[in-house]
Amino acid sequence: MDKDQIKIAFGAHLTTLRKERELSIHQLAHACDLEYSHVQRIEKGKVNVALTTLASLAQGLNLSLEELFSGFDTPQ
Repeated sequence: MDKDQIKIAFGAHLTTLRKERELSIHQLAHACDLEYSHVQRIEKGKVNVALTTLASLAQGLNLSLEELFSGFDTPQ
């Protein structure tokens, strides 16, 4: 399992969830109390995401952590 592929796949999944809620990256970053550039790097698959950041993203999207990962398939 390639770590870069996992980061890219999660970033794409996060982008989908954000767009389904009609949020901009700026709006999501504000709701999560994260820097815009950090959220942007997550969506592009450039960074490994900490558990605390995942919890913030879930909260900003009004999801549980379980819901945040619902439908996310890790690349083989």
